[in-house]
Amino acid sequence: MTITLNGIGKKFNSEWIFKSLTTRFESGEKTVITGRNGSGKSTLLQVIAGNIHHTTGTIEYNLNGKRVPDTEIFRYLSLVAPYQELVEDFTLREMLEFHFSFKPLVDGFTISKIIDLLSFSQARTKPILKYSSGMKQRVKLVCALLSDTPLLFLDEPTTNLDKAGIEFYGQLIDDYARDRTIIVCSNMQLVESGFCEREIRIEDYK
Repeated sequence: MTITLNGIGKKFNSEWIFKSLTTRFESGEKTVITGRNGSGKSTLLQVIAGNIHHTTGTIEYNLNGKRVPDTEIFRYLSLVAPYQELVEDFTLREMLEFHFSFKPLVDGFTISKIIDLLSFSQARTKPILKYSSGMKQRVKLVCALLSDTPLLFLDEPTTNLDKAGIEFYGQLIDDYARDRTIIVCSNMQLVESGFCEREIRIEDYK
C-alpha cells in the first residue's frame, strides 16, 4: 500500500505542530519519523492513520493501484503505541480472540500458536491487568505484527521492553514485517528503527 501526503499540516489552537509536509510512502518501504519528545511525531502518525484530522493538505491511500477511502483505512492498518490500550479484564486468550475478530491472522498462525510464542506459561489464565508493563507491550506487538495488514505503524515500539523483549521485537520484524509498509516513531533508537530505509525529521516541518 502507498500513502501520499500533499501539504499536510496540523494545528492545535494557534500552534502548528507541523506544516507543509509533502511525501510519499511507497509500498513495502520502511520509514522512521524522528524528533525530540513532544515534537509531534505521534500526532503525525495519528494523522496518517486517520485517527486525527489534519488541518491542511490531503492524504491519499492506494492499494494495488486502487484508491482506498479514508474511512476504510483502519481495515488495512495495525498499530503499536504507548497510548494504545488493552482490555485488561480479559485473559490473554480472550484478548487475542477479541483482537483477531477484527484483523486477519498472518498465514500459519492460530491463537494457540501466538500464546505459545509469547511463552507466558505462568500468566496465561491471569487477567492482563496483572501483567507487567513489558508483558503488555509484547501482547501489543503480537497483535499488530501478526495481523495480516499491509500497513504497520509503530510508535516507540520498544517502550517498557527489557533486552529479551527488544530481541523479541526484532525477531517479529524480521519474520513477519519485511514486506509491509512500516512507519516507526522513534527517538533515534536503532533497536526500534534500524531496519528503516529513510528518515523524516519532524523538526523540518515546523
